[in-house]
Amino acid sequence: MTETENRQHHRTIRSFVMRAGRTTLGQEKALQEMWPVFGLEVKDGLIDFCEVFGREAPTVLEIGFGMGESLVSMAKAAPEMNFIGIEVHKPGVGRLLSRIAEENLTNIRIYAEDAIEVLADCIPDNSLHTLQLFFPDPWHKKKHHKRRIVQADFAQTIKAKLLVGGCFHMATDWQNYAEHMMEVMEQAAGFNNKAGVNNYSPQPETRPVTKFQRRGEKLGHGVWDLIYQRKEQQHPA
Repeated sequence: MTETENRQHHRTIRSFVMRAGRTTLGQEKALQEMWPVFGLEVKDGLIDFCEVFGREAPTVLEIGFGMGESLVSMAKAAPEMNFIGIEVHKPGVGRLLSRIAEENLTNIRIYAEDAIEVLADCIPDNSLHTLQLFFPDPWHKKKHHKRRIVQADFAQTIKAKLLVGGCFHMATDWQNYAEHMMEVMEQAAGFNNKAGVNNYSPQPETRPVTKFQRRGEKLGHGVWDLIYQRKEQQHPA
């Protein structure tokens, strides 16, 4: 499948649903005032991290940041790193922009568009320190499994964007999706499972525990972390 065909395929099979959501007055105000400073657009094409952030620093990309609380926590805890968040739901984008202002953060930028388009058109190859995918839509019905974002072609897209040694960090509270992620990633060329073959990783300190996760754990739900590191390319002798 060519890159163009791959992108067309992902346009027809979306990994997300545009849920209706009302933005608050505060979120609307943040969108109007903060987006020109912290927002990025797919139409602007390939970005230069040094130009966008005004410095050279390791860059983390998070797909689907929800309301942005964990991304804010990570950016506060690691001011020496750059963070790019992608989220299609407007209230979440507005909420993150509000939190950026409240915390006076300068190391976050945001895309409010489809992650597949952002990866294809905006993120340079061999550039990311980490790519994060936390609690994506599990599409738990079997007939919807094709809509899960973690698939073989997606894994290779991620590999291209990571630096050698960079990590793809996933987390889910659906065991079936965790098993699906592991099956895909164990077969994906160019990755090592940091916890060892077919093993889940302990939750690292760098991933904050969210309200959503705490609520799930109180209900007895498990959480599974998977961390895969891009291997150095092996050249033929």
